Amino acid sequence: MDKGTLVEFRLHGDRRLAVADRPDGKKNWVLVDENSQPHSIPPKQITYEIAGETYKPSDIPKFLKEVEVYSDPSSLEVAWELLVDGGETADPESLAVLLFSDRTAAQCYAAYFLLSTDKLYFKQKGDRYEPRSIAQVAEIKHQQEVEQQRHQESQGFWDRVKQRLAGKNVEWANSDRTRLDALERFATLGEEATHRTPALETLASLERSETPEAAFQLLVDLGLWSHHENLFLRRSQIPLQLPAKVLEEVQRCLENLPSDSDTNRLDLTHLKVYTIDDESTTEIDDGLSLEFLENGQQRLWIHIADPTRLLSPGDELDMEARKRTTTVYLPTGMIPMFPPELATGPMSLIQGKECSALSFSVILDETGAAQDYSIHISTVKPTYRLTYDDVDEMLELGIEAEPEISAIATLAKLRQKWRETQGAISIFMPESVIKVNGEEIKIHVIDDSTARLLVAEMMILAGEVAARYGQTHSLAIPYRHQPQPELPPEEELLAVPAGPARACAVRRCMPRSEMNLTPGRHSSLGLEAYTQVTSPIRRYTDLLTHFQIKAHLRDEPQPFSPEEMQDIVMCLGTAVREASSVERQTNRYWGLEYLRRNPDEVWEALMLRWLREDSNLGLILLEELGLELAMRFGRSVEIGDRFEVKVTHCDPRSDVIQFQEVILQAAE
Repeated sequence: MDKGTLVEFRLHGDRRLAVADRPDGKKNWVLVDENSQPHSIPPKQITYEIAGETYKPSDIPKFLKEVEVYSDPSSLEVAWELLVDGGETADPESLAVLLFSDRTAAQCYAAYFLLSTDKLYFKQKGDRYEPRSIAQVAEIKHQQEVEQQRHQESQGFWDRVKQRLAGKNVEWANSDRTRLDALERFATLGEEATHRTPALETLASLERSETPEAAFQLLVDLGLWSHHENLFLRRSQIPLQLPAKVLEEVQRCLENLPSDSDTNRLDLTHLKVYTIDDESTTEIDDGLSLEFLENGQQRLWIHIADPTRLLSPGDELDMEARKRTTTVYLPTGMIPMFPPELATGPMSLIQGKECSALSFSVILDETGAAQDYSIHISTVKPTYRLTYDDVDEMLELGIEAEPEISAIATLAKLRQKWRETQGAISIFMPESVIKVNGEEIKIHVIDDSTARLLVAEMMILAGEVAARYGQTHSLAIPYRHQPQPELPPEEELLAVPAGPARACAVRRCMPRSEMNLTPGRHSSLGLEAYTQVTSPIRRYTDLLTHFQIKAHLRDEPQPFSPEEMQDIVMCLGTAVREASSVERQTNRYWGLEYLRRNPDEVWEALMLRWLREDSNLGLILLEELGLELAMRFGRSVEIGDRFEVKVTHCDPRSDVIQFQEVILQAAE
């Protein structure tokens, strides 16, 4: 290289032009740039020599202006099209001739610049450049388009985030879902979340802490989540959306009900049928009737909604219900097992309409035992839609126009006494029902009313009849049984004050009920065989029993073999436990939120039992709310003691609550 040669070199990765001035040591050259700044550069950093002329540093700006005229990247595509078919290689000089019909210093450098910066059409091989194949160029173009789209999507996402955080309304794009889903997973699962990187990058870019709590708050700030987002539900496998195929099937059913495969239904539309539920109940799956027989006996009828009228084992509706397993009841609303349009419509026992049912006919003996029973695939026409309060009022007033209600209540009490003689164990603890509507939280404690006892006893009776029928005919149905509890000695129980504290002591001893294909004793119900059959719209195990019993009544093969039924029941058990856990945790959250909002309220509390007596940690019951919560005491207390408390600290999201006992000062 001679003095005055114009060269391109790299300085910290940047392209620079300079003029060779003099050697520097054995290998380096001192190069002077357009600002007269000298640089000692080794040969390996010199990337191109512009031959043919001698330059001064002051010539560099003029040279660059000449080069700029020829530096149109689109011209490189023309060269590639001319060379690709023959596979010819090119160097800057030959490319200059091809593109510009000449090879001046500026044209050669422009050709070199285009080739060396190109990532699409040519690849370098030594001192020459080889055109990429048509397929390679097409693939690179596709990759570039994808990258460009990704960049545009990313920029669009950040623009929308900034607008939303500034309080403006935005419409999220489909491409935003990757980042938003990552945020939701991280907020929900924390360190257990997969693919957390987009969430962490988003939080870091917004200068927020990279924690699940920060992700939760960002989703709230973006208006995507509520402050009370149900993380218990999000962590579960409970499906929230119905598949398109199921929705299509729902629409077909609503537009044209399928023909009834049970052509010989027993017509019971002449019976007066009472449906009794909470006022808010929309899935009405049971009704009651009573016949006064000529021989003086009374025949109870327990009618259960027959959703199998609209589905078959293994079809879309059945498989979706099996996946959901149960209707989940939350303070904010329910997640139904069946699509609501069907569950509250053609599947339900609707007042004044002819409805498909599975009806249980039972005659009790003088002790309350089931003396005679039969099961029928039927049609009923519910007469009255009553609430528990309606029935309690009717019984209290002794409405003579409805003697059936009074008679059913009498039979329910007889039935309860009979079960007690069989060893039934009744436990009554105040039960809270929490309803959330917008920002309003209401807590109602369910009373142990006559109407509720009436309905409960009739449902238990239907379950016993179904189990006895299944046992008699060797049907593979999910029986429920419960081992005999080991209760404390009677004198020990009597030492605990009567009421919730004693009921709590008994409840602690009760083993969990289990499902099995073999009938067995259910100790707390006092029955030798029992299955759940009265809620087929909201419990899949009940639906299974309907399928099996109805097939036997039609003298058809069982839809599910014992092996198939066992597999299904095992899978259902896990899903049922998960649904129960979500219900329990969600109710607790809203119970704590209610208490958090009422810090000045004084609550009547009852000491139920010790959780850790050595740490003075006990379980208390807030009786007017039906909430059981832990409290640490600062004094000696006894089980069954009553006192007043206030909330001193409550954080529902962290599941933390602290109480302080309110000590009333005696008047002087």
